[in-house]
Amino acid sequence: MGKIIAMEFTADRLRLIDQRKLPKEYTFFECVTHEECEFAIKDMVVRGAPAIGAAAAYGVVLAAMQYRGLGSDGFYASMGRALAALNATRPTAVNLMWAIDRMRRSLESTRTGTIDAACRVLREEADAILAEDIDKSERLSAFGNALVPRGATILTHCNTGSLAVPGLGTALGMVRAAHRSGKGISVFADETRPRLQGARLTAWELMEEGIPVTLIADNVAATLIRDGRIDLVVVGADRIAANGDSANKIGTFMLSVVAKRYGVPFYVAAPVSTIDFGCPGGEAIVIEERGSEEVTYIEGVQVAPSGVRVYNPAFDVTPAENISGIVTEQGVLYPPFEAAIASLRR
Repeated sequence: MGKIIAMEFTADRLRLIDQRKLPKEYTFFECVTHEECEFAIKDMVVRGAPAIGAAAAYGVVLAAMQYRGLGSDGFYASMGRALAALNATRPTAVNLMWAIDRMRRSLESTRTGTIDAACRVLREEADAILAEDIDKSERLSAFGNALVPRGATILTHCNTGSLAVPGLGTALGMVRAAHRSGKGISVFADETRPRLQGARLTAWELMEEGIPVTLIADNVAATLIRDGRIDLVVVGADRIAANGDSANKIGTFMLSVVAKRYGVPFYVAAPVSTIDFGCPGGEAIVIEERGSEEVTYIEGVQVAPSGVRVYNPAFDVTPAENISGIVTEQGVLYPPFEAAIASLRR
């Protein structure tokens, strides 16, 4: 398989690789309405913070196409409801809110023109968000590559490649860049319960590119770190607070604790659009809690007693003091993160 194109907008629809079905089925999910795009985000047809943001931007384009025949008042009223619905699909990934805010500002700029002109402006803005995300991914990956020693063994968690981020990826983009530069790296990929994004998606992406990968159960990672078999841990982020606290897939926090205990570098990789400058610290990050069936069933097979209580947070927060560096498209940020992050606003 060649380059992975996880997201593509044609004349009238958004085409997404259906990540729920990988690796067994390589199929596509098509959205022709903003409601279908909302479903795709909520049900994790598309996932990964930057990819969610780009998909939501195209969801706004689909809404404009749906409502273009309503007349000005009906069009803008319906668009307001669509923007709100898309914005509410997942609460933790700040790229979603960032992209919707960009699309809202573009929509507001069209109020004195025609609805056809508004549709064109929104399509151009969504295309720009996707193109910018691809460029950011390439630049971030290059900065991250500089942190990867030759022959390094890298531990990853969840999925941060081309399925989650337009372009090379974030944490997995660093891995790809290191591999392509001939560093002879290898990867241990956490399975990432409960939805197995590491097993289903990361292992698949790495094998497609010929990068040596070993899949492990999540509870093996601490042993590998303790035994000196991991040179660095690289993860993504769904929201980074102004002080450097980072929300990522559940299980990331405990990896950071073990890495710090044994002196293993722990890097977070994310574009600047993942930073929530208005969020002072991790305690203010809203953590999405998902349905119990994600834990009690695996691939449709029940693995827990019926009626058992389940706590299923989708993310956890890694405190800034556990993070060695934050890799962005503008360079690598080092502690003290509050000052480093503040400098990006200038």
